[in-house]
Amino acid sequence: MDTVESSSHHVYVGSDAVVKIIDADGHSRLNREIALAPHLPTGLSAALLDSGLHRLGTYDIRYACYARVPGAAPGIGMPAVDGVTARLLAEAAVDQLGRLHRWIPSVHTEQMLREPLLHGGFTRQAALFAEVEKLATLDRHGTIPRGLLDGLTAIAERAPLHAQAVVPVHADCHWDNWLASDHRVTALLDFEWARYGEPADDWFFLARFSGPHTETVLDVIARATATSLETLRAECEVREASHLAFDLSLALEHPDTHAQMAADRLRALDELIIGRYWWPTPLDASRRKH
Repeated sequence: MDTVESSSHHVYVGSDAVVKIIDADGHSRLNREIALAPHLPTGLSAALLDSGLHRLGTYDIRYACYARVPGAAPGIGMPAVDGVTARLLAEAAVDQLGRLHRWIPSVHTEQMLREPLLHGGFTRQAALFAEVEKLATLDRHGTIPRGLLDGLTAIAERAPLHAQAVVPVHADCHWDNWLASDHRVTALLDFEWARYGEPADDWFFLARFSGPHTETVLDVIARATATSLETLRAECEVREASHLAFDLSLALEHPDTHAQMAADRLRALDELIIGRYWWPTPLDASRRKH
């Protein structure tokens, strides 16, 4: 089997199966994915073949074996995807996410999806204010320019008082977690962050990691959901602010282990605030395409 890069698991891909392995004490999110897999809408994700615990020396190893689904991930930023294909893939992804959002889980599965997760997503305005204040307190060395912190506060001031938890969401559906073949998506993978939330929790991930095709993907989402582009942009903006504030706080609390994440999130924060990522001018939109 071939090894596939993963930030949290050991992942091995064979001709007809994929195996994920992790130290069972590392985190419990794989447990959630394993428990959800048999209950997801048919054809949405890869079928779970087997899972369990294996004792390896003094460690318990959690494993999950899935059926291999045809296709390859378009990748973060959709780097090798042309405009026509990006629109077709976005339409297919929005359709599949719509199936997830309309799914009515069993009582037991719903209870699991409602269990709290430290996901960093937007939940309420007060929580976002608190996270920005925490970030400012942790930033004792002035790593984050004041203007970026002020920009986060301004987004928090425009945020809704509360987010609803009304539909099942994937909550990590960037383009590395999709498989696609022949201009169609074949599977949505990695349900470790799945929970109850708002559809916008998924629309944010789909659009933000579409690289030069962000505007195309936003247009597809807006048309499919009858949502105005202005509303959709605002929903995505507040969700990105929440994720970045959470991740940067984590990175400042653990600088030795999260230095690269801090650098990546700081660049993204600059794009969000200074570059006004979700509110491009016509010139900005044209530059993204090149």
